[in-house]
Amino acid sequence: MKSSPSLKWQNRHLGSHITLSLWALVVLFPIWTMIVNSFKFKLDIYKDPFGLPKKWNFDSYGSVFRDSDFFMYFRNSLAVTVGSIILVLVLGSLASYAIVNWKNRQTRFIYLFFIAGMMLPLKIGSIKLLEMVKALGLLNSIWALFPIYIAMGLPIAVFVLTQFITDIPYELTEASVIDGASRFRIYAQIIIPMIQPALATVGIYNLVPFWNDLWFPLIFINNEESKTLLLGVTRLFGQYQTDWSKVLAVLTLSAIPVILLYLTMSRQFIKGLTAGAVKG
Repeated sequence: MKSSPSLKWQNRHLGSHITLSLWALVVLFPIWTMIVNSFKFKLDIYKDPFGLPKKWNFDSYGSVFRDSDFFMYFRNSLAVTVGSIILVLVLGSLASYAIVNWKNRQTRFIYLFFIAGMMLPLKIGSIKLLEMVKALGLLNSIWALFPIYIAMGLPIAVFVLTQFITDIPYELTEASVIDGASRFRIYAQIIIPMIQPALATVGIYNLVPFWNDLWFPLIFINNEESKTLLLGVTRLFGQYQTDWSKVLAVLTLSAIPVILLYLTMSRQFIKGLTAGAVKG
């Protein structure tokens, strides 16, 4: 008796499903630990760090909202992250559109220059960046983070978006030029709608390092009113003891926007990752 094609397909992919399930558990385990411990009293965390709370403690969240500047830190992080991502997407798509349409030695050099930026982490130039930010008068301000994050995000944006724009049929844009459309109109009405999955991919890819960055805010910002969320969390770490319930409560709250945005844009993100994998 022959097995059905669906059964063969399930058997063939059984190993992949098991591997992905195990990987999901590995990824979700720290999130579970963070959330359940944020509802425990400090001593209970040390007694049973992985189980459910025997007595739920909601005072940590109340203390975060009541006794700290959580909303100010959250607003600063949100403004810097969203603003930087928008600028990365706009500048990256414009640069990619120019690289694809004006092919010469200069644009090839510029493209390679962007690609080289993916290989060199900005942290190695922290001292020089600090001098530049100070010279621009942006020190101790959230505005100091915008050029840094844009420089971090542009290389991967140009790399991904250039490939997507290259795959757009040339006849489509050529027909628009014949009809009298300007280059900017083609970019706004044809290119941008067709590369939305790539834009979502670049946005989510840059979201996590921008939102979770502690290095550059720690270097550039001392002003309390300009601190980001993770930099504000460091105030909860004492010299001799740390209230881990409050720390984990803040970290849980800070993870919510990232999770919600990913769930909202996951379909576009997956389309962007898998584009070109299947040839029709």
